[in-house]
Amino acid sequence: MHKPLFIGHEIFRGSSYGLKHPLRVPRVSTVMDLSRAMGWLPRDQYITAPRAKPKVLEAWHDPAYIAALQRIEAAQQTQPEDLARYGIGSVTNPVFPEIFRRPATAAGGSILAGEILAQGGVIYNPAGGTHHGMPARANGFCYLNDPVLAMLSLRHHGVRRIAYVDIDAHHCDGVAAGFAGDPDCLMISVHEEGLWPRTGLIDDDGGGNAINLPVPRGLKDSEMAHIREALILPKVVDFAPDAIVFLCGADAVEDDPLAHLSLSNNAHWDILRGLMALGVPRLLVLGGGGYNPWTVGRMWTGIWGILNGHTPDKGLPTVGEEVLRALNFHGNSRGRNPPEHWFTTLRDAPQEDAGTSQVVRQRVAMLARRTLPARSGR
Repeated sequence: MHKPLFIGHEIFRGSSYGLKHPLRVPRVSTVMDLSRAMGWLPRDQYITAPRAKPKVLEAWHDPAYIAALQRIEAAQQTQPEDLARYGIGSVTNPVFPEIFRRPATAAGGSILAGEILAQGGVIYNPAGGTHHGMPARANGFCYLNDPVLAMLSLRHHGVRRIAYVDIDAHHCDGVAAGFAGDPDCLMISVHEEGLWPRTGLIDDDGGGNAINLPVPRGLKDSEMAHIREALILPKVVDFAPDAIVFLCGADAVEDDPLAHLSLSNNAHWDILRGLMALGVPRLLVLGGGGYNPWTVGRMWTGIWGILNGHTPDKGLPTVGEEVLRALNFHGNSRGRNPPEHWFTTLRDAPQEDAGTSQVVRQRVAMLARRTLPARSGR
């Protein structure tokens, strides 16, 4: 496979978790529309995500839980025990029209990616990245866990050693539950300290195969650059993976309403470039969090551009501006007077400071000394 592949679906265009939920904003459809406006998404690079069948989802999820999602979607209401047993019907994990079909489509794309990547290549599934989902419980807006299913798919198709790199603002507690202690899966998570789910403490090694770096509020690009060069890239190189799964949640970008970090989208793009330069034969890039329609749409579109060798720092064509100007962010102050550059360019101005804080340097140095598991020999 010579060209990167983009996995998408029209189900994400109209689906919403509800008028007051953070996932009321369009995300994947914006990336699709903006990528096409840039001339970056020809038909031969686009794959429509299949909806994963229940039996396939049961590779990690409990059959009774999958059946409950289907039942709740059909009835559009829960039974009294569903909230306590499955976490469905809460403010964060509400009932909505596509409560099974939407996550099953995102998961289907990630499972398909694992199959295709057996032969090598690069795949982007921006609808993926639901890293909080648990085997029998909805968790943190995530009803299924497509990163876990993607890695299990890679394993099923003969790809053993996987490096999972997650820079979402929230710790990947569901993926940690799925691969804790697995010597052939390196898990690296850089996430905001003290932010929900409040897991991924620095001394949590996930049973020996996890690098968890909680970072303080206000993290800047220069600090993330230090994390990239001193921790993420060296650890991936030392691990020598057969595949990289990179989850690039946009909620770590400044102006996201649910997190408190101060990165520009350049920080995410530079980590992607660094991972690509390692020459690992298989790369799967997933979306994740991101709840400001302009910051997530622009950042994730830039991810696709970089995967295809484009430099996403030029002005947008008129049709691209039209995509961004058509967005709205009702119910949030950031939607009242959005800055003009959110409409005219993909690239943020860099968020630099005088250097790297002592806290970040000390934590990176501590984690850099941590020994990784050797190849299992299987």
